[in-house]
Amino acid sequence: MSLLDPDPPRASVRARLDRLMLRAQRAVLRRRRLLAALLAATAVWTGLGVVAPPTPATVPVLVAARDLPAGTLLTDADLVEIGFRPDTAPVGAARSEGAVTGRILAAPLMQGEPITLVRLVGADLAAAQPGRRAVPVRLPDPGMVALLEVGDQVDLIAASPKDGAVSTVAVGVPVLALPAPDQGTGATASGLPGRLVILGLTPTEIAPVAAAALSEFLTYTWSAR
Repeated sequence: MSLLDPDPPRASVRARLDRLMLRAQRAVLRRRRLLAALLAATAVWTGLGVVAPPTPATVPVLVAARDLPAGTLLTDADLVEIGFRPDTAPVGAARSEGAVTGRILAAPLMQGEPITLVRLVGADLAAAQPGRRAVPVRLPDPGMVALLEVGDQVDLIAASPKDGAVSTVAVGVPVLALPAPDQGTGATASGLPGRLVILGLTPTEIAPVAAAALSEFLTYTWSAR
């Protein structure tokens, strides 16, 4: 072997490397469109991550899981929690199940409708009726109560069982809630006759209405609008 000849093992390795590089270049050239598309998609994805606005903050709000009639005693199964943007959450919306489970629904709710405190029987019920108080009044005839709907306005009329005297004790009274009677009976859970209705009374109407409910036959007529 001549001293001028290159080292055969080294030359062989170099040749193999050259062939591998050539194959790699050809492979890249054959797939250059696919690689360009992948690089472009990566750039677009990265750009979207930079310019996309952050996920807006939300607050939890309880909504009706299904259509609920007035008088429903709310349970966890009646409630679903969804997120509202803070500027769209209804005023007075219930945000925890503990605040509403076991409460009585004053007015019907459609599925997906937020549950607000003014829709529940309690101190907040008269909030939509300035100057009035939410007062439970027992009417003697459950069938008479069944004709009412939340939002009706009625005039309360008292008839004396002693002498038959009739008097109007309140005018234009809004019906705020209709608690449900016991299933299959005409009485509420207390076992008393008649049925409760929650009325919005002015402070001056509370005493005469309460007295009439105890000692007279109390009925109503729908108020003229």
